[in-house]
Amino acid sequence: MSDEADEIAERKMQFLFALRSKGVTDARVLTAMEKVDRGPFIRGYFAERAYEDMPLPIACGQTISQPSVVGLMTQALRVTNRDKVLEVGTGSGYQAAILSLLARRVYTVDRHKRLVQDASEIFRALDLTNIIALTADGSFGLPDQAPFDRIIVTAAAEDPPGPLLAQLKIGGIMVVPVGQSDAVQRLIRVTRLESGFDYDELRPVRFVPLVEGLGRDG
Repeated sequence: MSDEADEIAERKMQFLFALRSKGVTDARVLTAMEKVDRGPFIRGYFAERAYEDMPLPIACGQTISQPSVVGLMTQALRVTNRDKVLEVGTGSGYQAAILSLLARRVYTVDRHKRLVQDASEIFRALDLTNIIALTADGSFGLPDQAPFDRIIVTAAAEDPPGPLLAQLKIGGIMVVPVGQSDAVQRLIRVTRLESGFDYDELRPVRFVPLVEGLGRDG
């Protein structure tokens, strides 16, 4: 192998080791994260830090989550290859790209039109044909496409949003950060049962807030 190939292989090995050390142990999730290069999803000044386990700023005042949090959220979602998934908060598109390798179909929505356009370009370049990216107010979900087997929210709400809970199938799972400030947030897994909802508290996290309405560029 060339020096460059050696460097890439070493970087990928360190990346996967970092994921495992933070608790990402699901083999399907690790395989998907090995296949999806985080590099194309980060542009400009921070591109060289794409392989570090840290959140990074992207356009429209948003962030791309650190890979270990993406992995833990994906793992908590327990996605199967039969599932239709809704992602609220497209952001860079990185999370949706990973989900696309695990699910039957992924609908991803963001309030910022620019982010949806940029992510859609990357999805096309990577030939990820089972992702549908839309500019929409994600706090209301996608009623026209409901119900969903899985819902993942990549922004923090004060409580799991009612419209999203209503769009979850019986037996479906939603993973969402919940908290009133960026200092105190918990990652919650919600499972919809015949009799109501079951809540599991998973870990502390820090996300941008879930905001209603479209962004100024949308």
